[in-house]
Amino acid sequence: MSESSLPWYKEGLKFKCTECGKCCTGSSGYVWLTLDEMQEMANVLELPLDLFKRKYIRQKGNRFALIEKRALNGDYDCIFLEDKKCKVYQSRPLQCRTFPWWPENLRCEESWKSAGLECEGINDGAPTVSYDHIQEQLEKQTKA
Repeated sequence: MSESSLPWYKEGLKFKCTECGKCCTGSSGYVWLTLDEMQEMANVLELPLDLFKRKYIRQKGNRFALIEKRALNGDYDCIFLEDKKCKVYQSRPLQCRTFPWWPENLRCEESWKSAGLECEGINDGAPTVSYDHIQEQLEKQTKA
């Protein structure tokens, strides 16, 4: 790929997760899951898969997503967000593991800056994440 055909973030982007939990709260939405991801989270919680699904999963069409809980401030929190930490962090879904490297955040510089209004890890003081790493994260999402 020639230098001119590389995306706007070819020099990398400034990001370091601060573990603030803000990406796990906000307006209602979907964290999509595969059966393998559900099984991994069930294992971490030491629950049988059927109980895990009854307790934590909602179905939308033929897809599965985590349920949400309503926060005191009116936002929606991931069911596994507790004290600003993820209870299943080591087995969190791909969608969570690849944030903020989502296509909608990387569409253009404006989209990235908009994501930075919600995510404190996107800031000029953070270390630069390489273009190659960002591309790896994008590829993981397209293969899922």
